[in-house]
Amino acid sequence: MFSLHIDTATTWRGGQNQVRYTVMGLRAIGHRAALVAHPEGELLRRMSEGLDLIPLAPRNEIDLAAAWRLSRVVKQLRPAIIHAHDPHGVAMAATALSIAAPDPRPPLVASRRIEFRIAHNSFSRWKYSQVDCFLAISHAVRDRLVADGIPSRKVEIVHEGVDVERAAAVPSGNVHAALFLPTRAPVVGNVGALVAQKNQHMLIDAAALVVRDVPDARFVILGEGELRSTLEDQIKQKHLERHVFLAGFRADVLELLKDFDVFALSSIQEGMCTSLVDAMAAAKPTVATSVGGVPEVVADGETGFLVAAKDHHALADRIVRLLKDEALRRRMGEAGLARARRLFTVERMVEATAAVYEGLIAARSKVKGQGSKVVPAP
Repeated sequence: MFSLHIDTATTWRGGQNQVRYTVMGLRAIGHRAALVAHPEGELLRRMSEGLDLIPLAPRNEIDLAAAWRLSRVVKQLRPAIIHAHDPHGVAMAATALSIAAPDPRPPLVASRRIEFRIAHNSFSRWKYSQVDCFLAISHAVRDRLVADGIPSRKVEIVHEGVDVERAAAVPSGNVHAALFLPTRAPVVGNVGALVAQKNQHMLIDAAALVVRDVPDARFVILGEGELRSTLEDQIKQKHLERHVFLAGFRADVLELLKDFDVFALSSIQEGMCTSLVDAMAAAKPTVATSVGGVPEVVADGETGFLVAAKDHHALADRIVRLLKDEALRRRMGEAGLARARRLFTVERMVEATAAVYEGLIAARSKVKGQGSKVVPAP
């Protein structure tokens, strides 16, 4: 099967990594997969050695010129499936198909990785009405789509996946040496963009409580974003400069994650959070807010702990409990790795995605066959 994938982002975040996993995974099982990506984006750069790569992205949500160029690509390549991985990609694909769709029109699949509500302006309603199937990364995202008016029959749940075996096998980095931390200091880590959704403010509030019980604890936050300056101010106000470190974007994030003692997530919204799965694949116990699709990832009391959103006291309490109990950390870390291997591999995600494609093609063929039947005269 031949699928055409679209991602319009310039940045590199979890969604772009999932696009890369999907395209490469489909190719690994014998499918042809082409990629339309932003000409100046990190995804294009990281995929530049591959085949079937088209540099194209809209300047805004309604870019008729970009949609026209995409329609020419679709007409030339004639993919069996078009898979848009972000909202602007959905808009460009829907518009391209309305300009000039080949016959038969390829089904349009849209990934939905966020729990945010769908915009209810007229263009948004139109573009999503053109989607044949939504791939929701969790039950929470599916429920949000249905609540926003998407028919449940159009939504399939496909959990995101990570390269679990690579994460398990990669050598551990030395976060203490990399960030000049005290050699024996226990490390609580967080990986994520510094944005409101990730709510690292809560993690810093929790850190202020944790260091009262575990004075040598250190908190490392890997990621960049618009909230860096306000987080830096909060760290100074709480006199945590020796305890909380904003380490920025790191290419060796997985290696450093493997040297954490505990992984903590303080988000107020999450579609699923592959950083949690990375931590589980690295055999790290997790403490996370029970929001969105997170309870589908973390088995509370087995692979980690879940706490209420915005409850930094509960977050701190569970972190302290793990830091003071090495056997519990090890047991939960091993359980997390087993759960990641069972439920959240790239291979499982790719197989489920391919199955959705095949179902859409089979359904279309069935409808077309029924439409061509000749009804005998009475």
